[in-house]
Amino acid sequence: MSFIAVIPARAASTRLPDKPLLDIAGKPMVVRTAERAALSGATRVVVATDDARIQAAVQKHGFEALLTRADHPTGTDRLAEVARQLALAPGAIVVNVQGDEPLIDPRLINQVAQLLAGQPDAAIATCATPILDARSLFNPNVVKVVCTRQQRALYFSRAPIPWARDALADGGQRLAGGLPALHHIGLYAYRVDFLERYSSLPVGPLESFESLEQLRALENGYAIAVHIAAAHPAAGVDTADDLARVRESFVNRL
Repeated sequence: MSFIAVIPARAASTRLPDKPLLDIAGKPMVVRTAERAALSGATRVVVATDDARIQAAVQKHGFEALLTRADHPTGTDRLAEVARQLALAPGAIVVNVQGDEPLIDPRLINQVAQLLAGQPDAAIATCATPILDARSLFNPNVVKVVCTRQQRALYFSRAPIPWARDALADGGQRLAGGLPALHHIGLYAYRVDFLERYSSLPVGPLESFESLEQLRALENGYAIAVHIAAAHPAAGVDTADDLARVRESFVNRL
């Protein structure tokens, strides 16, 4: 089974300007992410960027980089442009790997691709991990997903779902014992034909209110398969503290 890993990388970031180019142990962050993606078994790793500086930095380190439009509303739309530029077959599988994930586990990338390949009736595959503390459950920045018994997504939300009615009847914030709460991880596998279809799908009220683009697929009747990973992957880089943590991790490896 073959798949392509595509890494969207935009220079614009309110917290960390030029984030993909920030140095991590002698290489740009996006290059460190590409190195991890290359270990996943992907037949091709492509960085998709709207910045010529990022393209040049990626190519300098031996990876493929394509320039894409700067006005894409979502990362999924950017992937669709990459698929068109590369003239990928409709059934080809593309995995979206965020450019600020220099510690991502390559096995997770492969597992998501394998999941989609094994479920031809699913439009998307993604992953999640069990939530083990109340703070994460009630944190709106932690996206939750609830699934069917067949591990298909029913809904994604920033709210604490599923809601443990009896355990939370007193208004407290706690994690009920045995609650099947899952933290959604923003790693996605798509088939090219769905990528082409996605941008033409209407944006519904759920996506608008939750600000979660994966809800567009559910609102329009498409299935999302979910891989449940036992351990939570290493966090990406959103803040200066995250960057310091990742840099320290690489120094300790050297």
